Amino acid sequence: MTDYSDMTLDELAIALAPDIAASAIFDGWNETALLAAADMAGVDPDIARLAFPADAPGGRPMAMIAAWIASVDQAMEAEWPAERLATLKIRERIRTLVAFRLEAVAHIDEAVRRALAVMAQPQNAARSLKLGWRSADIMWRLAGDTATDYNHYTKRAILAGIYSATLAVFVNDDSEGKAETYAFLDRRIDGVMRFEKLKAQFLAKDRELPSLTRFLGRLRYPAR
Repeated sequence: MTDYSDMTLDELAIALAPDIAASAIFDGWNETALLAAADMAGVDPDIARLAFPADAPGGRPMAMIAAWIASVDQAMEAEWPAERLATLKIRERIRTLVAFRLEAVAHIDEAVRRALAVMAQPQNAARSLKLGWRSADIMWRLAGDTATDYNHYTKRAILAGIYSATLAVFVNDDSEGKAETYAFLDRRIDGVMRFEKLKAQFLAKDRELPSLTRFLGRLRYPAR
């Protein structure tokens, strides 16, 4: 049985988040869902409220959603550490991680729908982007990405876009086993892999072209 008494408020928020999400299917991301989760966990309601400050960016609903996303991030890292993913090709690493996240919420897709609606509100746009970026960053790091140049940013921006688009399909997918969602995900990942391949070929050709800078330098400083 989980001991909540020694947790920090941040730890408590993440621990309560899955039960809040389960209640959000019926009640939405509001205090009713929060109190239901606190009751199930045997946590003092006032302490539970402190774990999700009403004055947080986006208010208490966004605080609950952020903690829920963090709980999925943690579960993903525990299930698929980098060393386990290392045996897969890069495409399969990314697909495996996104698929894990989808499977983790497959039974509460209505909570996902409601969360996306909250995150889409204009006042929550900045925090929603930050949350998506953080999850994409964790996925790329688990996949073994060590890029520090502009690729670091483009990879995360692209993956965050793929994941958010896939979630939008997911919440409206009535196909058996969410087959349409996974087909959509595969098409998007294939597109990115083709883009990365073409980019690598372009950069390789670019390196083979004569460098104007080196040419001008040689004119100014002839080789001895």
